[in-house]
Amino acid sequence: MPAHMLQEISSSYTTTTTITAPPSGNEREKVKTVPLHLEEDIRPEMKEDIHDPTYQDEEGPPPKLEYVWRNIILMVLLHLGGLYGITLVPSCKLYTCLFGIFYYMTSALGITAGAHRLWSHRTYKARLPLRIFLIIANTMAFQNDVYEWARDHRAHHKFSETHADPHNSRRGFFFSHVGWLLVRKHPAVKEKGGKLDMSDLKAEKLVMFQRRYYKPGLLLMCFILPTLVPWYCWGETFVNSLFVSTFLRYTLVLNATWLVNSAAHLYGYRPYDKNIQSRENILVSLGAVGEGFHNYHHTFPFDYSASEYRWHINFTTFFIDCMAALGLAYDRKKVSKATVLARIKRTGDGSHKSS
Repeated sequence: MPAHMLQEISSSYTTTTTITAPPSGNEREKVKTVPLHLEEDIRPEMKEDIHDPTYQDEEGPPPKLEYVWRNIILMVLLHLGGLYGITLVPSCKLYTCLFGIFYYMTSALGITAGAHRLWSHRTYKARLPLRIFLIIANTMAFQNDVYEWARDHRAHHKFSETHADPHNSRRGFFFSHVGWLLVRKHPAVKEKGGKLDMSDLKAEKLVMFQRRYYKPGLLLMCFILPTLVPWYCWGETFVNSLFVSTFLRYTLVLNATWLVNSAAHLYGYRPYDKNIQSRENILVSLGAVGEGFHNYHHTFPFDYSASEYRWHINFTTFFIDCMAALGLAYDRKKVSKATVLARIKRTGDGSHKSS
């Protein structure tokens, strides 16, 4: 990467700014410092992911759980395949291991930089080539199409820790980790999720194209391609390709993402807002390429870095900044340091450490 691009990325690490326009030609991004407390909102076009403190669960017994046996059986088989894949790793060729790591990182970015920070929260904007890459990477991850993922995630933020939260952590670690995918959605999730304004995603042709052709797309990108490439290109055994490159890799990506919903809501510190359940969890951030700074993220969901510290254990932010240096990402929303410190003094639990 050219030195001036690295210098530009490095300089953006310490400043608290909103990047307001994409670069044209050889010009660098124009940077404008906009402290959040001096304006109404740094992201006025999107409100559906802002927590609604007025919403309360209805009184009365919860509805009976309805198990989705198809999902239970498939999830058990997948994890058994992943466990068997672990035993095959020593017999794999080096290229297969490297390919699995590449596929893991790419599909993870499809969730973190794509479905999460770009499409769910609109924390930055992306040019068409980057959007195409992220939609392909998201399909590789197979965690529902972008539209459905973003709808559930916006409901998770707006109605966090209530029955309208799809993976409500108050229902325990197992439920918030994977159990929510093994039972029918709570009626409140369907009701509140159906009322969210999703017009921005409905208007995006690429997102709707993925949704229309999601089933054949996920079969190709998540299962067929990662199995055939090692087997055909460098002579890996079919069994190793299937159980390591596909089943083990997919199992790891899923669980790394799920830990954001479970562990990062139950274990860790709350330096920004002690009144919410989400926590700062470094181990989760390692596996989920930067998504473990969850107390910060739920406090400031409109920050493209999902963290106060940007590149610190946050490969997703590094990726977005690299894309910005190449002119493919722009209008990155960043909360000012003054706003962060004011929030820490007002609602933090006292565990914050200065950067």
